[in-house]
Amino acid sequence: MSSPMLTPEEHVLSTLEKDGARRWLRPKLSPGKLFHWRRYVAYFLIFVFTVIPFLRIGGKPVLLLDIIGRKFTIMGYTFLPTDTLLLALFLIGSLLTIFLTTAIVGRVWCGWACPQTVYMEFVFRPIERLLDGTIGRGGQPRSSRSFAALRWLVRYLIYLVICFYLANTFLAYFVGTDELLRWVRQSPFQHPAPFLIVGFVTVMMMFDFSFFREQMCIIACPYGRFQSVLLDDHSLIVSYDKTRGEPRGKVKKKPAKPAKKPCSGNCNGECKNKPAATTETVALKASEDSLVQLAPQGDCVDCGLCVTTCPTGIDIRDGLQMECINCTQCIDACNAVMTKLGRPKDLIRYSSQSNDRNKDKGILRPRVLIYPMLLLIVGSLFLTVLLNKGTFDVSILRDRGNPFTVMGDGQIRNVLKVKIANRQEEHMEFQLESLQPEGITLRLIESDFEVDKQKSREFHLNVDAPYSAFEDGKATLKLKVTNQLEQEQEATFRLLGPKSDPNQ
Repeated sequence: MSSPMLTPEEHVLSTLEKDGARRWLRPKLSPGKLFHWRRYVAYFLIFVFTVIPFLRIGGKPVLLLDIIGRKFTIMGYTFLPTDTLLLALFLIGSLLTIFLTTAIVGRVWCGWACPQTVYMEFVFRPIERLLDGTIGRGGQPRSSRSFAALRWLVRYLIYLVICFYLANTFLAYFVGTDELLRWVRQSPFQHPAPFLIVGFVTVMMMFDFSFFREQMCIIACPYGRFQSVLLDDHSLIVSYDKTRGEPRGKVKKKPAKPAKKPCSGNCNGECKNKPAATTETVALKASEDSLVQLAPQGDCVDCGLCVTTCPTGIDIRDGLQMECINCTQCIDACNAVMTKLGRPKDLIRYSSQSNDRNKDKGILRPRVLIYPMLLLIVGSLFLTVLLNKGTFDVSILRDRGNPFTVMGDGQIRNVLKVKIANRQEEHMEFQLESLQPEGITLRLIESDFEVDKQKSREFHLNVDAPYSAFEDGKATLKLKVTNQLEQEQEATFRLLGPKSDPNQ
């Protein structure tokens, strides 16, 4: 019974067979010049990822994303919940940096710095090749391998240890190394939530690096799908030179026929060689046989190494593709073949779509000029806001309930909340003073006016003002907050009151 579904002519995805089954990729290794540079970068990034949680600037972590405490420490500066504008500017600047980098050098992040690529290609695949007996060359292992079950067990035990280590390092970015080391020395039952987080991250990493693998780049990661808008014709990509490589074909040589010895004339006609043949004519005929004119052929010999070495299983000769992560393994593989054949390198090379069409090769274009301008504006705003930040922040909000209340003595009461964010590394005491309008009375509900180090706290404040302070039911309140270091911050707020005198 025939299937109602159409059979695809080729792979829908490089990781799927025509029938929809998983196609497991075991890319061959092409240890060329670019591969060695990528390996140096990868091991450096792994080192940086490991040591960053332990680094300090001014006693603060270089990077700490304390979500529970609602504060982020980046390069020694702590962003509090009141720093929404700073965080927004920082994120906008980061996105613009990604846009600019992609517009110039393409998907260099995917092939050179993405954690998925770095750990997959330079940690997990080397371990797999070592246990499969394909270290240094990659590809499919031999069909008959002894102790296959033991090798499988050892491989996944090593994967588990690495993933558990990575999960703990990942957690250190959110809780700090001091807290993490304290938890490591304790029983998991004393801190079940962090232990479950580490367990969950470990399981997800095991699933990714042992099963999902390159499908993370092909299916799950959105970055490849954004390349149509992030890249342009001048962006750097890995490209195959069709003009030079096509038509592709195997290297062919037609051997020359062996030359026949000319007849000496003493065979009485029994010799099969023609008597008229001479040494010169036989040599000429042999030369003509060896130099048979073949059909025109490009430099691509169709060896397929660019496909078998690709970690996502694509054929770069089909042009720019979403699955290409710019890992340059196809460049190293092709250059090695060209070197053996005595042909020029860079049949597959870093290029751009405009360069492939022999158009303008310049990198200056609107987006390359606009992105830096926007980055300069965002960076200037960020520094301006940052430098104007004091040791504490003050904000005033209206408390829940009626906007105002007319008291028995004729005073108009507004109930407010004063929120103070202490940026100092020490406990701070504050004092509150009114600057405007005259004749108002301030009364804090709380018994103290103090904030712990790097904490935020809300205080409830009753503001009583005479009707004469209001104009058309509104009055401007100006407060001054001073800490024990004699540092001041001013805050303004609009009080509300009746439009007519309640005493009349």
